Amino acid sequence: MKAIIKNILKNLGLYYFLQGRYRQCLFWIKKMYCRIKYAKYRGSGFTCNCCGESYRKFVPDNPTDENKNAIALNQVIAGYGTNILCPACLSTARERLIMALLINEFKPTGNYILQLSPERNLFRFLKKNNNVVTADIEPLLYKSIDAQVQHEDATCLSFSNNSFDVVVGNHIMEHIPDDRKAISEIYRILKPGGRAILQVPYSTTIANTFESPDLADPQKQSALFGQKDHVRIYRLQDYINRIKQAGFKVSVIEYNDLAVYHKNAIQDKEVFISIVK
Repeated sequence: MKAIIKNILKNLGLYYFLQGRYRQCLFWIKKMYCRIKYAKYRGSGFTCNCCGESYRKFVPDNPTDENKNAIALNQVIAGYGTNILCPACLSTARERLIMALLINEFKPTGNYILQLSPERNLFRFLKKNNNVVTADIEPLLYKSIDAQVQHEDATCLSFSNNSFDVVVGNHIMEHIPDDRKAISEIYRILKPGGRAILQVPYSTTIANTFESPDLADPQKQSALFGQKDHVRIYRLQDYINRIKQAGFKVSVIEYNDLAVYHKNAIQDKEVFISIVK
């Protein structure tokens, strides 16, 4: 019955609009709940670089039963763990890592930026001093973040060559069947010297990237990849190689070298992949 209703809503063009509104409601309910529950932990410990609030501990985010076996078996880094969500604004550890580097290292100002599958806190920060275009293949899911979000397929972007100073696609490549095409498209639209921010969940223990690009079965995807809409688990070095093959210059900032940002409750063990055209 659920699948039938879903298909009807899709045929009517209402599914993604309603799904976006549903996500927005859940977000605000969870934010109010976390603010109340974690009020007793306010104080020194971790400081959110998105909202400025400090707590002795942040909210954990653990995989659900259908996802946890794949995450544990493949020792996937980035996504789940302790101290993931800020109790005040629900920023994620992956957002706070990017924010830390944007604020202290890259400092984009007056840039033309494309943000794919926009994340709320990153978008708010970027748009203060830059011209930001947001886009997704299902833009109605992101209307609550940016009312002007555009429809774009990351594997066939409509923008001209050398258009953007920065492209942000935080945790999107694991969703895209033809990720190599998407990476090539991002290279194409970036200006020479432009930067791409393309973090992903990854493993350093698996022998090779484990993927099934054509799989469209949410239960199997959860069992294999640890999320119902993922199509792969990257081996870190393989992901880096795919980015290099598109023409990018790539370097890795190790987790220990990000120690100054540990106070922002960034993801445990996650490295930052520096990508420049």
